Amino acid sequence: MGGNGTFAAGRKVPFLYRTVGKINGIKILRGTGGLHNLPEEAHSSKAYVKLFPDGNFSMLRFYGKDHRVKLEIAYHREPKIDSEGKPVLHYHLYPDGIKSRTPARKVGRKFYLGFKDILKGVQYHD
Repeated sequence: MGGNGTFAAGRKVPFLYRTVGKINGIKILRGTGGLHNLPEEAHSSKAYVKLFPDGNFSMLRFYGKDHRVKLEIAYHREPKIDSEGKPVLHYHLYPDGIKSRTPARKVGRKFYLGFKDILKGVQYHD
């Protein structure tokens, strides 16, 4: 399970997340102690999913060989994409792990259709 900046550096700390299920083989994580986002690093998994309390999709993160986040897909308000304040499916790239990320970009229809099983509750708009 993931941590926050410790695993890749070789430091062991208590787990901050717990696995509450799987979707298409990807672990669904829930933070403990008030944590709400997915971890910055993955110990062994290549991806993690976060769901809203109602069971709908919130976030999906993919991790590289260095165990650090490389790609994040999320469904929430992103004013730079939708000025009306509606949730929008978008992504960020993390070229240097959590230290930097690209501006939000809207996810395309092809990606949406490829991950539809994971994206429960997401409304896609062109």
